Amino acid sequence: QVQLVESGGGLVQAGGSLRLSCAASGSIFSISTMGWYRQGSGKQRELVAAITVGGRTDYADSVKGRFTISRDSAKNTVYLQLNSLKPEDTAVYYCNVQTSGSVTYVYWGQGTQVTVSS
Repeated sequence: QVQLVESGGGLVQAGGSLRLSCAASGSIFSISTMGWYRQGSGKQRELVAAITVGGRTDYADSVKGRFTISRDSAKNTVYLQLNSLKPEDTAVYYCNVQTSGSVTYVYWGQGTQVTVSS
């Protein structure tokens, strides 16, 4: 079974920073994309940032210039640097991994809470 272990969430004040990490382990043969989603209270889950095996990145407009996604493919680990945090960034952040091959699988972490106080 594939397991995604997330860490780095917490409580910070507005303007602060956090660094989220997600390490994938288990029977993973190949990863095509890794990314982060978030879901605030009463809101839909949305894509925050994603990175492909080739290093191409994609960001939500609301986080461009503030968040940075990176990866270490050899370690099956993805990171999200969150800077200049705003109260609106408060949400549960979920790690997402998509595998490649004859059959594609999508895996989710259990989520890590990020709370930004005003």
